[in-house]
Amino acid sequence: MDKGVNTPKFKRKKKSMLLPGLAVLFLFLFVSFSYYAYQIVYTANVDTKDRETFVLIPTGATYEQAMDSVEATGVIIDRLSLRFMSKLMDYDELVKPGRYQIRDGWNNRELIGALRLGKQTPVNLTFNNIRLRSQLAEKLSANVEASEEELDSLLNDAAYLKSLGFDTTNIVSMFIPNTYEVYWTTSAPELLERMKTEYDRFWTPERKAKAEELGLSQQQVSTLASIVQAETIKNDEKPRVAGVYLNRLEKGMLLQADPTVVFGVGDFSIRRVLNAHLRHDSPYNTYKYKGLPPGPINVPNISSIDAVLNPEQHQYIYFCAKEDFSGYHSFAVTQSEHLANARRYQRALTARNIMK
Repeated sequence: MDKGVNTPKFKRKKKSMLLPGLAVLFLFLFVSFSYYAYQIVYTANVDTKDRETFVLIPTGATYEQAMDSVEATGVIIDRLSLRFMSKLMDYDELVKPGRYQIRDGWNNRELIGALRLGKQTPVNLTFNNIRLRSQLAEKLSANVEASEEELDSLLNDAAYLKSLGFDTTNIVSMFIPNTYEVYWTTSAPELLERMKTEYDRFWTPERKAKAEELGLSQQQVSTLASIVQAETIKNDEKPRVAGVYLNRLEKGMLLQADPTVVFGVGDFSIRRVLNAHLRHDSPYNTYKYKGLPPGPINVPNISSIDAVLNPEQHQYIYFCAKEDFSGYHSFAVTQSEHLANARRYQRALTARNIMK
């Protein structure tokens, strides 16, 4: 009987002792989980080591591809917590393409929040020292998701270029060298349309009026500007060189611009134009054909375009490199003056080569 009476009391005592232990365990687990949850959400999980870091997420990328791209940057401290947070924030259903800067010290919530909202970091698009459409396509594609092939295809599509007011010979004049902010996801058509908008913005009523005074279209101004740019790298000399070619055009003379001959031959390693090059039949051979060539021989920058629109007023018809090798030129009104200048340069060049 005693045993029967004592047993329930023992069990009740044992059960009452377990309750505080379970409570402590539960509290411990709760605190641990809360701490880990806090770490997942709020603890910094990005260490860029003071380097600008960007992640590119292509159009059509899956969740796994996007996360792989983020992790491939090498700046994520805890990949598992990032993945866990991305699932909590439904990023697997909200992947957006783009170029995103990953900031040092970001926590998982900040990083995933920027990605899922599509907060892209713009790209600074610049281009210069471009001669050919193919070079332009290559340069542009280095800054946007659109491929070189896509851009090159549009730059050679006569029907598409006509819709923009250009053709394959003058399309490069639509690109005004400057720094433009664009998104990496900008498509090839969107990029060309943006450049057309910038072109129209550049050609203010004042610039248009100056072109009209010269009797040139906007594209002809760009073509002449490209020749001026090829002739001199000195911005302060460009208006004088522009004046020489405008004088020649006004007198109905051949432009006789060596850079156009080189462009027509297509061999940009040429350093000295020879008679064989001058015999090359090309619409860009300004020793054979009067007037301006069909289109620009490079992408002229703003200083070159404005030099044509604001030429120096003078009577010069000729120019050649200066004998001091400063990069400037000697200008002449008559051929005899020009030949004297050319002889001085040749003597200086010969002396320089002998000294070498």
